[in-house]
Amino acid sequence: MKEYQGKTAEEALANAAEELNVSVDELIYIVSKKKKGLFSKKVVVEVFETSDVIKYAEDYILEVIDNLEIESSVKSTVDNDIIRITIDSAHNPVLIGKNGKTLQALNELTKLAVSNHFHKRFRILLDINGYKDSKYIRLSRVARRAAHDVQKTHEIYTFDPMPADERRAVHNACAGMKNIRTESIGEGTHRQVQIIYVD
Repeated sequence: MKEYQGKTAEEALANAAEELNVSVDELIYIVSKKKKGLFSKKVVVEVFETSDVIKYAEDYILEVIDNLEIESSVKSTVDNDIIRITIDSAHNPVLIGKNGKTLQALNELTKLAVSNHFHKRFRILLDINGYKDSKYIRLSRVARRAAHDVQKTHEIYTFDPMPADERRAVHNACAGMKNIRTESIGEGTHRQVQIIYVD
């Protein structure tokens, strides 16, 4: 974390962007406090790196799981702007929950905590023991099978509501299939994917 000053937050951010050779949009920052000088006030901006965000997310996850009295460890990577955090514990099934609901809730809590702290949205994906990757493979198979049915019947196939990362797996599985288009409908936790026939 580095601090930058300016007469305004905009000036402090511009100074940070210039020194780090990035655009202001790429900065991860918190406008922390105003320092008063003798004749003027200066705004201080704290600028963070992705590693600071990952550390905060990991600490948050470990604290939540520790409160459940479950020992765990985490390992993180960054892939296409997605922070992927793999959790390992002695009670993986408990943390995954029925149909992955507990893992999904932990994922949402972590995203909210990180976004609130850094005032910026981050794509964070939690996984436990390869659970998510296995689910993507299963979903992709189901999606392609459903898409073949839609090609024959021309009837829309609608999946049950699912989180964004799983909807993405369905979209990717059907991409490029002849006469097939996918579309997400609904809001929030009710958002679902449709497979649609197109001429």
